[in-house]
Amino acid sequence: MTPWVLRLLIANTLIFFITAPILGQVVRDFSWVPALGFARPWTLITYQFLHANFLHLLFNMIGLFFFGPRLEAKIGSRHFLGMYLVSGVVGGLLSVTTPWASIIGSSGAVFGVLLGFARYWPDERIYIWGVIPVRARVMVIGLALISIWLGFSGTGGSIAHFAHLGGFVGGWIYLRLLERNSPAERFRRKVEEVEVGSIPTSRDLERWRGLDAGALHPLNRQEFERILMKAQVAGVRSLSAQERAFMKRMADD
Repeated sequence: MTPWVLRLLIANTLIFFITAPILGQVVRDFSWVPALGFARPWTLITYQFLHANFLHLLFNMIGLFFFGPRLEAKIGSRHFLGMYLVSGVVGGLLSVTTPWASIIGSSGAVFGVLLGFARYWPDERIYIWGVIPVRARVMVIGLALISIWLGFSGTGGSIAHFAHLGGFVGGWIYLRLLERNSPAERFRRKVEEVEVGSIPTSRDLERWRGLDAGALHPLNRQEFERILMKAQVAGVRSLSAQERAFMKRMADD
């Protein structure tokens, strides 16, 4: 069990049993009501830790228990918690279609976790009711379509389907930003920028032709003449990054 999955399981469970005897009052004070969002912005967080009944809590915690640990291990505890809360927040924001509904539950946050799981392990088999095997990405697509249909048709009863859909959206946005700003992605973009910026032109070829190869060290002269011949025959774009760097170094010396 990973750190934040365990803490979230404990927090949700403790809050449920503490608030169960006074749930009506707690819902009035801490549920998310879209129409009152500007007056009570903190409820975008507090609503995620309230549940209507034990089954509501149980199903959400089962999802967190099964999908959360692997995702937290993948993206790190800090980002896992951030993605969890952001998914819940976006889930609340997308519930504006029911402006006066009191929304509670961690479903939006857990749906964000499920989206993250399916993003990194799309072909992982998930057994619905422990019997029906479904690939993770198929399950996410199916749940998204169901949420859209029931949300717009209004046949979903008291379930906040747009909060579920918002959880998917929030999780996707968070992971996209996370991946875009990861060290590996920044390094890849930097390399691409350097390579694109260093592509030689016909002007570079003319400059290389004008260099005095006789003034170079014999080893450098041999390599210089080889690369120059390759550029003249196959074109400057045929040069590798190492060959371009070598010619640039010779021309700048």
